[in-house]
Order: sequence, then C-alpha cells, then structure tokens
Amino acid sequence: MTHRHHALALVILSAAACTATLAQAQAVRTERNMSLALATQLATDTVTACTTNGHHVTATVVDRAGSVRAVMRADNAGPHTVEASLQKAFTSASAKNTTLAMMENAQKNPGAANLVHIPGFLLLGGGVPVKVGNETIGAIGVGGAPGGHLDEQCAMAALDKAKDLLK
Repeated sequence: MTHRHHALALVILSAAACTATLAQAQAVRTERNMSLALATQLATDTVTACTTNGHHVTATVVDRAGSVRAVMRADNAGPHTVEASLQKAFTSASAKNTTLAMMENAQKNPGAANLVHIPGFLLLGGGVPVKVGNETIGAIGVGGAPGGHLDEQCAMAALDKAKDLLK
C-alpha cells in the first residue's frame, strides 16, 4: 500500500468511527417529564381555582406522552368531566398547544378541522400544556366549567402558582 492509500484508509476509518459515535450519541435521549408531586399539585390547584370561582370541575394531568399522572374531581363535578378532562389533557400534551387555540384554528382553517377525527383528541378549551422553557413535559386538562375559556383560566392559575417549579 502506498502512503496515499494509507492516508485514504485512515480518513475512511476516522469517518466510520465518528459516524458510529454520533449514532450512539443520538440513540438515547434525556427528557424531562412530569413527576407525581408536580402532577398532584397542578391537579389540586386547578380544581381549587375553579371551585373558588364556583365551578365544579375535574382536572387531569398527563405526562409528556399523554399518560395520566393525577386526577382530581371536585365535589359535584359531573361524571362526563373525567373523560373530557383526560381528552383535553391528552390533546394538549400531544399537540403542545392549548386546546382553545386548536379549536379556534380548526374553526378558521378547514384543513385543521380534521383534527377532530384523531382518536382521543378533544378540541374544546381547557387543555393547557405544561412547559419547562420550550419543552412540553405534560398538560392539564379541565372539564366542567361553563365554557372552555373558564376551564383554561383555572389551569393557567395553577401553572402560575407552580411557575417557580417549572424552571
């Protein structure tokens, strides 16, 4: 082998080693997620905020994958509020957006109107993502107030109360 072939072989081996190292680095990711303590606090504070305003709701908090972490159902909250809050939380965590914004977009944009056909999605106000910086770690879904905007306000009050924990 000539010196030139040795150099070319070294370049190819170096490139292969770098590619293998890069593939290994990307194969496993580190993600932040919703703890039980945070989920419980958010669910409790959401229900409390709504109860203070005279609304009997259920709050469901899900993690980044849309799996349930905590559910709180106020006294006198209708049975339908449990499933509605879960679907709103799942929708918000999945789309990383508020369900109120998604509903308004679907009403204005015919292409987005098809979102209602995704299993588990509910495009009514009351689903709010839980974020640390720009990373969505879960969502709060609220059902039972007389209007999705009121459900959303309760979730936002709980997030505001927990803002020091979401850094």
